[in-house]
Amino acid sequence: MTLIRDTIRQSILFSSLQADLIDRIAGFSSMRDVAQGETIFVQGEPSNGVFLIVRGWVKLYRVAPSGTEAVVSVKTRGHSFAEAVAIRGTPYPVSAEAATEASLIVVDARKLRHLIETEPDVAKALLISCVTKLQSFVTQVEQLKARSGSQRVAEFLIELADDKDSACHVDLPYNKVLIAGRLGMKPESLSRAFRRLRDYGVRIDGNRAWISDLQQLIDFASEDPSLPWTKG
Repeated sequence: MTLIRDTIRQSILFSSLQADLIDRIAGFSSMRDVAQGETIFVQGEPSNGVFLIVRGWVKLYRVAPSGTEAVVSVKTRGHSFAEAVAIRGTPYPVSAEAATEASLIVVDARKLRHLIETEPDVAKALLISCVTKLQSFVTQVEQLKARSGSQRVAEFLIELADDKDSACHVDLPYNKVLIAGRLGMKPESLSRAFRRLRDYGVRIDGNRAWISDLQQLIDFASEDPSLPWTKG
């Protein structure tokens, strides 16, 4: 129970709530461990929970009528998902799958909706979370449109770099096919991007990326990709 309460309190979603509300939400929440590749829920199913990630990575995706899979997002520790549909009581618009082994806290959606009706602070916290996620999606779309594939890969590596020293390494948290989908690329395009990043001090060895000069990579990621076309 302590882990559930602490995770809820530290989550981006509920961090603004008072202790008594945290305790009430923890009272109708439970832990769920999932194996890599395990389905958490399927697109179109009734929404019965809000999910907080304790550890691991979770893939959110949609499947088109043609059977094509589109990765919507990949989330990790501290993040939440499915809160918007839980508020509305509508079916899940995406499917969720564990990209790695993961531990989740599942907040009962029906009881959360009841709490929202009686506690304005809970409604405010969820509304802020939904707006923040919308802004994040807008930023993600902007990056897809305004950055080259190599720059998107560079930004991905920079986000993973805990060590901000000039030379560092990052472990790729999930397989390269999923990384490509997350970045709006085909796997072969991801491979080409990794090769191009060799010029910026990046070397891929299995599931580890070695970065010889992080600042150089940051400069490349923020460079305007249209500049080569404007130089006379």
